[in-house]
Amino acid sequence: MRGLRVLVIVLGVLLVGGTLGLVVAIIARAPHPSESRPEARASVSSKRAPFETILDLPAGAVIQSVQLGGTQLAVHLVLPEGNQQIVILDPGSGARVGTIEFRPAR
Repeated sequence: MRGLRVLVIVLGVLLVGGTLGLVVAIIARAPHPSESRPEARASVSSKRAPFETILDLPAGAVIQSVQLGGTQLAVHLVLPEGNQQIVILDPGSGARVGTIEFRPAR
């Protein structure tokens, strides 16, 4: 009975010590809020060249939605005739990648 008691105490100490060691290791490796986070974001944003682009819409067209899909931006337009169109843009350069036009069946 005495051996079992010693075993339980030793295993309990190992469990508590291991947990404390894990917590200390996580805290030591975690980046501190004052370190490199704002600078890293600033350096990433400064590396990107800003761009301006103009998306020429047909007269009377309305933008119904804009969605980012992967590396491309999709602009859903409703045209005055009732047709719909999706314009695909490259957000990095602002260039028009393609156009998908939906027409009613005739």
